[in-house]
Amino acid sequence: MALIEGIRVQNFRALKDITIGRLSNLQNREALTPFTVVIGKNGSGKSTLFDAFGFISDCLNSGVENACDSKQRGGYDRLRTMETTDPIGFEIYYREGPQDRPITYELWISLDKSGRPFVESEILKQRRKGQKHGRPYPFLRLNKGIGKVWKGEEALEADNTTEDAASESVELTDLRQLGIATLGTLKEHPRIKRFRDFLKGWYLSYFYPDAARSLPTAGPQRHLNMHGDNIGNVVQFMEREHKSRFEGILKNIALRIPGIKKIDTHETEDKRVLLRFNDGAFNDPFYAQQMSDGTLKLFAYMLLMEDPNPPPFICIEEPENGLYHKLLDSIAKEFRSHATGARNTPQIFVTTHQPYFVDALEPKEVWILEKQDDGCSKIMRASDISLVKNLADEGLPLGGLWYSDYMDAR
Repeated sequence: MALIEGIRVQNFRALKDITIGRLSNLQNREALTPFTVVIGKNGSGKSTLFDAFGFISDCLNSGVENACDSKQRGGYDRLRTMETTDPIGFEIYYREGPQDRPITYELWISLDKSGRPFVESEILKQRRKGQKHGRPYPFLRLNKGIGKVWKGEEALEADNTTEDAASESVELTDLRQLGIATLGTLKEHPRIKRFRDFLKGWYLSYFYPDAARSLPTAGPQRHLNMHGDNIGNVVQFMEREHKSRFEGILKNIALRIPGIKKIDTHETEDKRVLLRFNDGAFNDPFYAQQMSDGTLKLFAYMLLMEDPNPPPFICIEEPENGLYHKLLDSIAKEFRSHATGARNTPQIFVTTHQPYFVDALEPKEVWILEKQDDGCSKIMRASDISLVKNLADEGLPLGGLWYSDYMDAR
């Protein structure tokens, strides 16, 4: 399973220039952990960082203009950091596997002469085979839709001006679509395809309980969608295809929500699917429409974690909302137990402002966002604050240290 080791965000709202983890030019830094949590006060930029991942995903799926103009973003000018004319930029540094050479993806989005957002430049680069040090070389380089791409698994830009037989010139006709969206569909560019598929597989949770209370049309579905309104369909699939795994989910839920004995589905006459919960105290079950927000959210997270073919990257904003505070420690541990960095396990990225959740974390897993006097955010890893690391090593929980103002990114 691919793993993001670092990401840089530039000129995206309050994130004028932040880096979390390791980049190709910052090899002295520790890579992101498979389970990573960003904390901070209200207004510190947590939601903006969450949306940065969503924005990248939307750029791939619907184009940069639609990504900018979506309802919650309000256009390019509202996205770009105030008082700058520089383009919005992202850099993703990731590995397809623990032993694979890392790949860097750079994306810059600007305004054209008509004031519409477009892809100004796009680069994918990698070190040569057997090369452990030195700069990586592009196998995709586009500037305003024009550039070169190198075919196959190994070909890279040459050091000299000699024409490389593996390269070809390209010119895109639509500058509002990512180059990887087009070139990633061609079999002669397997590395681009894998990166495109990796981005397409990102799961950003916009789950809200009312969506889970809807009555979808019956029919098994493999994966939970981002709103959770197909949760009953996923239960149908798990009951049918992965019964033993589903029974394990029920046992986990029973440990966290005392009394829940059985969860199943019922198909109505008009082919709608009802999600049913039985707590053992009554003969008749409760339906999802009667269950608490916290129960539905907890169940959705369990289903997401137990997906037989999970997304490579899962991003969840404030999972604590609606949950009993004593559940937060176990939820954090549940996330960590699934985000191990092993094959076919997801990387999980969470934002939170709940100390009880942070109590279950280790300093290397936690990043602190703070708003600076200039209105822009700064980020720091908790393990880089020597006092915090020392106190945590002594057994003091991180949530308590944060509540007591020991964790300050300034």
